[in-house]
Amino acid sequence: MQTITLRDEFIKLGQALKAAGLVDSGVEAKIVIINGEVKVNSETETRRGRKLFDGDIVSYNGNEIKISKN
Repeated sequence: MQTITLRDEFIKLGQALKAAGLVDSGVEAKIVIINGEVKVNSETETRRGRKLFDGDIVSYNGNEIKISKN
């Protein structure tokens, strides 16, 4: 599991996928999110602007990202 450390209060879902290197671009992030391929805390998420906070877990294509405050 990869961890993304927050610099601010939250990070948006599309930004998190890109920061973790799971997608190559914001456009690709938008497509996989809209297609229902991404889960946040085990629930399918279709909003790329979904705000992720400390403790959230993102799953995509067999990979997991944990959002951490520090």
